Amino acid sequence: MKPKIWLSSPHMGGHELSYVNQAYNTNWVAPLGPNVDGFEKDIQSFTGAGHCTVLSSGTAALHLALILAGVHAGDYVICQSMTFSASANPIAYLGATPVFIDSETSTWNMDPELLEEAILNLAKKSIKPKAIIPVHLYGMPAKMNELISIGEKYNVPIIEDAAESLGSTFKSKATGTYGSMGVLSFNGNKIITTSGGGALISDDISFIEKAQFLATQARDNAPHYQHSKIGYNYRMSNILAGVGRGQMLVLEDRILQRRRINNWYRSFLSGIAGVNFQSEPNEEYYSNFWLTAITISPELTGKTREDIRMNLSADNIESRPLWKPMHLQPVFKKSPYFGNGVSDKLFEHGLCLPSGSNLTGVDQERIKDSLLNIIN
Repeated sequence: MKPKIWLSSPHMGGHELSYVNQAYNTNWVAPLGPNVDGFEKDIQSFTGAGHCTVLSSGTAALHLALILAGVHAGDYVICQSMTFSASANPIAYLGATPVFIDSETSTWNMDPELLEEAILNLAKKSIKPKAIIPVHLYGMPAKMNELISIGEKYNVPIIEDAAESLGSTFKSKATGTYGSMGVLSFNGNKIITTSGGGALISDDISFIEKAQFLATQARDNAPHYQHSKIGYNYRMSNILAGVGRGQMLVLEDRILQRRRINNWYRSFLSGIAGVNFQSEPNEEYYSNFWLTAITISPELTGKTREDIRMNLSADNIESRPLWKPMHLQPVFKKSPYFGNGVSDKLFEHGLCLPSGSNLTGVDQERIKDSLLNIIN
């Protein structure tokens, strides 16, 4: 069988071991330590965020962000429907109700008009949402001008899910730095990885200090173990932060490599009727193109998304459907939803193509041949 080509596999840069070995040699293998401090500073410098805390996962970061936003059981939180479940699950952790918003067609992210419609609809029931969670899908920045404007108009804080968009910008400003808080992920398939891990960023130091307190079991300042609040074991280890520090040294290259992969797909697929790409609407949007995502029109190509995915799979090439929207997930079937059908169609016809920065020339030729053979 031919070697497996993965959708997005980890790509080490060669510098990671020096930081990991430093932690090992100095016995900083417990949580916290110099690598944690250094990784946080690296993220602040790269994103322009005022403050940062690195955590065990992006999900943990979002969970803490919602706590800091004052979300409690019985509250409502507005969330993009077209996303991975980790964007919505922390809402349920807190006993709150997610309100799902459909996508607009230009970025595939949260539709500002539907967002305002949802807020006004909830207001008729004397409900004010506690937070808004837009997602920068596959690295594509959302329409942050409009979303921020609506959040400010109705005094609802925005927590950006930038888990997939490290390195993406809107109007030259990093995603994750527009809202009151932003969430990053360093999961194994992300543009850089710490195996597992995430970060919470904010210009408000009080959010970060409170997050760090909660993430270390909410231990009070006392000589004995004393706890006045419920805490969590959410801090990143010094070992994994060392991997992150090494990865930060190649992040700029990884972004350029992902963008080159995206351009390469466009070079041979853009001219095929019925194949369309998730694209930057204009020069204000800069995507890291973490994953290259396309839609397939069966009436024009004669092939469905599943036809293409299964044929790639038969050639041992991994591809995946776009996220199944949250409003279609059985676990959230009773949640409010404000939709226009865009995310339903994206899910039905959308496909993520292998996008790893470590794709070789041989890999690319296999992918190209397989795609063209299937579509043509």
